[in-house]
Amino acid sequence: MRVLFAALAIAALVAWPGVRPAAADPIVIKFSHVVADSTPKGQGALLFKKLAEERLAGRVEVQVYPNSQLFGDAKEMEALALGDVQIIAPSLAKFDRYTKKIQLFDLPFLFDDMTAVDRFQTSPAGKKLLRVLERKGFLGLGYWHNGLKVLSANTSLRQPEDAKGLKFRVQPSDVLVAQFQAVGAVPQKMAFAEVYQALQTGSVDGCENPWTNLYSQKFFEVQKFVVESNHGLLDYMVVANSDFWNGLPADIRTELEAIMAEVTAHVNKIADDLNARDRQRVIESGRTEVIQLTADERTAWRTAMQPVWKQFEEAIGKELIDAAMASNQR
Repeated sequence: MRVLFAALAIAALVAWPGVRPAAADPIVIKFSHVVADSTPKGQGALLFKKLAEERLAGRVEVQVYPNSQLFGDAKEMEALALGDVQIIAPSLAKFDRYTKKIQLFDLPFLFDDMTAVDRFQTSPAGKKLLRVLERKGFLGLGYWHNGLKVLSANTSLRQPEDAKGLKFRVQPSDVLVAQFQAVGAVPQKMAFAEVYQALQTGSVDGCENPWTNLYSQKFFEVQKFVVESNHGLLDYMVVANSDFWNGLPADIRTELEAIMAEVTAHVNKIADDLNARDRQRVIESGRTEVIQLTADERTAWRTAMQPVWKQFEEAIGKELIDAAMASNQR
């Protein structure tokens, strides 16, 4: 009888005008990254938030934390594993300590251009790499472009020997360490948020970045030369905590996957435009000299760094390297 009265009371409350059961709180997705909103990754994170909150209104809330506001790049993988954030988009170089296969993307002069990068990342071999860390708690949702890297320093760096003895900031990647050692430079692993001050004070002499990072972080203001080497790739893998992602309600997960695919296509379409825009901004600033390598100079850099491929071939896998190289074929 008591149960019957309780049921009738609840029914009366629901039927009473203006009374509704409390709505469930939205699922909160914290998306942390280390670059500015104006970069391709920053734009992608904001678009993901916009579309998710529009299409899943009241069910999903995306909180975006740019510029290392929540976690720096030295801590974001750990934060994702612990569930302190749900999505991050680290550069591909950050996966070095979790799997050697993704070191592939750090090999110097592997891709001729971004079209080749697209071919590989959308191939079966490229897509397979998105799931290579799922058992360790990291699920790849897509690749986001930033672009090909240029070199900056207070020396013109026309020839590989010009880098000898100079200190270059690198991401925590053994391949990138070997890349600079191959030309006699001194690589120094350093968090992204620390780079400007290190360049300004001279604790490092140079760095490698796409144009969007070079401009948005104002590195060009404390570097006398930028060399258009286009020697390597700086792309990101958007990664979710796999337990969180796989535990989402099926309809929400399906919609978020569709949104992520849409955002990925957008980011990868605009990345070239944003880099071209920021390249022009650097030139117009007059703060640094932009140097274009001749074909012979570029070949000299490629030849000097080529031994790095052989050094890491066994760890990465020759078949994977061959698959990436095949993407350069027209």
